Amino acid sequence: MGVLHEECGVFGIFSLSRKDLAGSVYFGLHALQHRGQEGAGIVVNDDGVFTYRKDLGLVSEVFDQDALTKLGEGNIAIGHVRYSTSGSNDRTNVQPIVVKHVKGAMALCHNGNLTNSYELRQELELSGSIFHTTSDTEVISYIITKERLTAPSIEVAVERAMDKICGAYSLVIMSPTKMIAVRDPNGFRPICYGMTPEGDYVVASESCALDAVGARFVRDVEPGEMLVFTKDGMFSDRTHTGKAERAMCIFEYIYFARPDSVVDGCSVHEARMRAGAYLADEHPCEADVVIGVPDSGIDGALGYARRSGIPYGVGLIKNKYVGRTFIAPDQKMREKAVKMKLNAVPSTIKGKRIVLIDDSIVRGTTSARIVRLLRDAGAKEVHMRVTAPKFIAACYYGTDIDDPSCLIANNHTTEEIAAMIGVDTLGFLSVENVVKLPDGGKTKGYCTGCFTGEYPTPVPSERKKAKFERKISEKGE
Repeated sequence: MGVLHEECGVFGIFSLSRKDLAGSVYFGLHALQHRGQEGAGIVVNDDGVFTYRKDLGLVSEVFDQDALTKLGEGNIAIGHVRYSTSGSNDRTNVQPIVVKHVKGAMALCHNGNLTNSYELRQELELSGSIFHTTSDTEVISYIITKERLTAPSIEVAVERAMDKICGAYSLVIMSPTKMIAVRDPNGFRPICYGMTPEGDYVVASESCALDAVGARFVRDVEPGEMLVFTKDGMFSDRTHTGKAERAMCIFEYIYFARPDSVVDGCSVHEARMRAGAYLADEHPCEADVVIGVPDSGIDGALGYARRSGIPYGVGLIKNKYVGRTFIAPDQKMREKAVKMKLNAVPSTIKGKRIVLIDDSIVRGTTSARIVRLLRDAGAKEVHMRVTAPKFIAACYYGTDIDDPSCLIANNHTTEEIAAMIGVDTLGFLSVENVVKLPDGGKTKGYCTGCFTGEYPTPVPSERKKAKFERKISEKGE
């Protein structure tokens, strides 16, 4: 449980048989709440008229029954849950972005992070564009809108925009008559679609959100693919498929996705079990019980226990009413959230040699707090095993690490980190094995840039998260 942040979850539904879609989007966003807890929004399309609500907070805080009722009815609706990886946690940055222009309204949801947003925004501003947000999502909306002025259709405008934007983007776009799902040519972030028994098309960041609304998973959107949903059915545009090497974010399997999701054909639960087994092979130890840090360390702990033969036990209990510390937007809030979030089970811990499985160590603060909980509960020894390699580099594709100097592994050896967080031994999963997590190494093409410093695309020239919000003194003006 590090102190990283992930970006967003997107959801959309297109129906010809019913118009009460706001509730379905609400349930879909609930299933994606783990992907972002800063803001949420829903837009409903009633014959080209867009009604929307978006605000800071959890899905249940932004939408009550009255708010959902006021969204009205429509045959297309899209929604978004957000964590800010580009642009601050501000109400104006909450998605979906809604644009009204001469060719008709458009609403857009974005999961990921552009690597050339700074240059694109400068170009647009110098040509007269006025921005209302500080997120790269508005850059995408401007480019699509600009292309739409000469394009014969919204999908052609989107296809042209894909020639200009770079980096990670899984998009759900709504026009007056269509819903569009897009995945960047590298396929950094997941997006899939399914169908309900009534024939509704549903698009979501993860398959667990399809389950939440009773939709059957059909398939993942392929890297570079655009799916267009209309009253006449669905068609695929593959103009951009195969134009870049596949580079799915491996951390989706380690932490971001829910364990009940299937991402690019691979079970997240099984990937995390596999991580635990690899750790048992790479970093064995003598111990009495294996425990996992809820929630994303549990599957790894089960995998470690099965491979090592050491019994699995429930050693930490999570307060289900406290959000992920990973998503909390500043360090003080993260530390307070950890104190409220977890408690040790003394009967499992006292007098025992513990193998503690977690998904990551980023700055070490959260890990140290958890180890203290175990020591206070009477742990005799604590051997920590991490289902990810060491974080040593920035991520430019939607994980909020823009300053490698804050990463503990850049400044300390494994032994030093072990001493700092208070464990007897410490072991990280190797880069060689982390890329085997999804299916045992059968599939190639995963981004491990945050572990290796090697990236599948050119890195941004301006690398700070708040690059559009700097003080005058910080700009050197």
